[in-house]
Amino acid sequence: MRTPLHARNRLITPFALITAATLLLTACGSGADGTTDAVGAADKSDKVPTTDVVSAVGKDEKSARLLPSGVKGLTVAISVGGTPPGTTYLADGKTLTGQDVDFANAVAKVLGISLKTEQAGFEAILPALDSGKYDFGASNFGVTDERRTTIDFVTYINDGQGFATRKDSKLSKVTDLRQLCGLNVATGAGTTFEATLEENKKVCTDAGKKAYAVQTYGEQGAIWSSLQQGRSDVVMSTINGLRYAVAHQEGVKFLNEYHRLDVGFAFKKNTKLAPAFQSAVNKLIADGTYTKILKKWGTTGSAIEKSRISPPELIN
Repeated sequence: MRTPLHARNRLITPFALITAATLLLTACGSGADGTTDAVGAADKSDKVPTTDVVSAVGKDEKSARLLPSGVKGLTVAISVGGTPPGTTYLADGKTLTGQDVDFANAVAKVLGISLKTEQAGFEAILPALDSGKYDFGASNFGVTDERRTTIDFVTYINDGQGFATRKDSKLSKVTDLRQLCGLNVATGAGTTFEATLEENKKVCTDAGKKAYAVQTYGEQGAIWSSLQQGRSDVVMSTINGLRYAVAHQEGVKFLNEYHRLDVGFAFKKNTKLAPAFQSAVNKLIADGTYTKILKKWGTTGSAIEKSRISPPELIN
């Protein structure tokens, strides 16, 4: 079902109050129960949290000894999506910040190594790991069974897939992708969301209905613009990101969680770095730094009890 053109024009009006800067900040950051708990998130100030939760982290010799011999520094690839708690920029327009940045930096401090950060497109990071271009990736990579065939993961949070739409939509919950038949669905390029949608298009044609259209974008701001302007009918993205967007934009609503996924640092297959990273994450959990990072970004609902290496995809 598509919204009539005259109705779409009326829908754009409330969003006209949202500035371009605000659009860059509308993706992630609340608890899994739907309540915001981040400093700078619940107040709807649209400011990127700047609390320093990493600099005080010290080296843990036990974790550091698990590193392969001779490792003094690593290169991490991070995708800049422009939206917290995903990676974005501070006010200077140069300094990267975000939940993945904090976790990568905290782990590096626990291991006592230097960290070189390189920006890359989300869809380009995983294929580049095997070549050695990057030592690992940190961009909210969901752990799926398909990815585990070529990638090793060290988990640090639990997030997943969800849906959001405009408040005037008749959709209230998406439990079956057949509910999307005939609609335009906006999502991120190279993501598990895109893969899920593309792999299941046949559910509509098998039911004798028009398939939904998958619209992919490289930035979260573009995804929300497509929804605002009526080019898309529903958004599929991270659970935390959708909750944050709904808390910071008028005229949109969170529909529901669709599929939970573990999220982890990504490495080439059979990496020798995984045990050290797992130990480092567990050290951060034990000393309380882990909770501080989650509270900063409003994602305490995504906490895990312990880090795991390439666990099976969650079934829910």
